[in-house]
This record gives sequence, C-alpha cells and structure tokens, in this order.
Amino acid sequence: MKVMIDLCVVPMGVGVSVSSYVAACQQEIEAAGLSHLMHAYGTNIEGEWDEVFAVVKRCHEVVHELGAPRVTTSMRIGTRTDRDQTMADKVQSVTEKLTTS
Repeated sequence: MKVMIDLCVVPMGVGVSVSSYVAACQQEIEAAGLSHLMHAYGTNIEGEWDEVFAVVKRCHEVVHELGAPRVTTSMRIGTRTDRDQTMADKVQSVTEKLTTS
C-alpha cells in the first residue's frame, strides 16, 4: 500500500541545536531512495508502507546512535485507494486553484 507521511523526529537530551540529527535522518531517507521533501518542521515522505516505516525506524536508530538518549516523533499518515497520487500532485492541485482564483 502506498503511503504519504509528514515526519518530525525530535532528539531529546542533546541541547538546543538538532540540525546534525536532522541531517543524519535525511541521509537515511535519501539512502532508502524514497521521494521526500524536507520543510522547516519535518519531512514529507511517500512510498510503499513497509519502506516508509522502515526508514522511520532507521531514523530513530541513527539518532540514538548519535547519542540522543530519547527520541520523540510525530507523524501524520495518509493512504488512498481510489487512485494514485503523489506529493507533487497534491501541491499542483492547490497551485492550480490559486492561479484560477
């Protein structure tokens, strides 16, 4: 099953700056070959359910490996069975409506 998620992984107990942990997680997503788009407070990821959730697990593992004693994650998850739709399709649909308004 295809899935789109909005993922926000937050290492805890590592100080104020977390960009190095975010970068490590981004590298895991890229290594998995999943379509993704990082934004200011997380990353949108799309792909097959098992592959997407395997990379979420890997993000937790790598952040712990880098020394974070705790990791908290929030996700929004969407699936659709009536048709195939990508992240780009969703954005394009709204953009088209904005230009015709």
